[in-house]
Amino acid sequence: MVKPVDPFALHACELLSGVGPCVPKRMFGGWGISTDGMNIAIIAWDTLFLKTNADTEPQWLAAGGRPFVYEAKGKAMKLNYHTPPDEALESPALMLPWARLALEAAVAARKPKKRPARKSS
Repeated sequence: MVKPVDPFALHACELLSGVGPCVPKRMFGGWGISTDGMNIAIIAWDTLFLKTNADTEPQWLAAGGRPFVYEAKGKAMKLNYHTPPDEALESPALMLPWARLALEAAVAARKPKKRPARKSS
């Protein structure tokens, strides 16, 4: 029996659809949202958080985005996800620039880190 998908997760997929078809999956009591096999968003505590990284985080913070923070073993832990601006939750068109930033961060996270070139002796 297939469990029903949360209406908010379906709405988030619709909002993020500008970057490709999105798939919601249950994850740690919330939802993970991926496109092309890459996680671009999570839903926790009925809040949508989009993938970020060190390069894109200043844009999220400047727009009022809140980081995804949870507590583990008595310590606050921060993941590279931030909330989009409230108005972005109104339509796929308003979400598109933020969805693109999330996809950019997901692609960057998937690329292998470049190793420094070896010096020849």
